[in-house]
This record gives sequence, C-alpha cells and structure tokens, in this order.
Amino acid sequence: MTSKVTYNGDLRTTCEHVRSGDTFITDAPVDNNGLGQAFSPTDTVATGLGSCMMTMMGIKAKGLDVNLNGSTVEIKKHMAAGPRRISKIEAKLILPAHVSDKNRKILEHTAMTCPVHYSLHPDIEKVITFNWEL
Repeated sequence: MTSKVTYNGDLRTTCEHVRSGDTFITDAPVDNNGLGQAFSPTDTVATGLGSCMMTMMGIKAKGLDVNLNGSTVEIKKHMAAGPRRISKIEAKLILPAHVSDKNRKILEHTAMTCPVHYSLHPDIEKVITFNWEL
C-alpha cells in the first residue's frame, strides 16, 4: 500500500504515506463548499507535477555534477466546470543561472518527461517555463 486517506469530516482528509508515516491534510476549496485551509486534492495533483519535475531534474543533475539547490517551481492551477476538473497547470521553474546551455537542455528534457507529466490527462493544458536566473 502506498498511502491511506482518512475522511475527517467537514470536507477534510488526512493523507498518510504508509512507509514513512508522514501525513498532510487536504481541504475542499472555499469555492467548492470547503474551508480552504490546506491544499485541496486538485492542488496536490498540480503541485505533484512541480515536485516530480524538480525531483527528476535533481536525479539527472547529480550525474551531471550540477547543483540545483534552492531552485523553485511556482505552480498555478486553473479549474473548469462541467465537469469540475483541472483545465490548466502553469509551472514556472526558477533555476540557477550558472548551468551550461548543454546541461540546461538535458535538464529541461528530463523535467518534461517526468512520470507525473506523462500521467496527467492530455486535455489538461500544461504551460511550463524555465527561468535560469537564480
């Protein structure tokens, strides 16, 4: 088992990673009858894209002897109705300026081929930008 999700009431869940015991909560967003005091389930999906991209780049960067420490991904999720769903995810990666052009291309390709990117429905528009300015 990978995780266990427990419904706490009031549109809140506790999500537990079984192997580590780490937990986080989710709330329904305010615009969907929730408290909006934590990530919503769709927030975790969108955030998962950024986390996966950065993780895969980190794995590749080790082999390239490139330090990506301090890099960030800013995520913006857009929702649509009928049915309610994620319609677009914008991910702005802010990365170190010292990385060579060759390694930038390798790392960008690595990010664009991460498992979450491949797992998202093709109808979800993904706008990915790489800013090598850190």
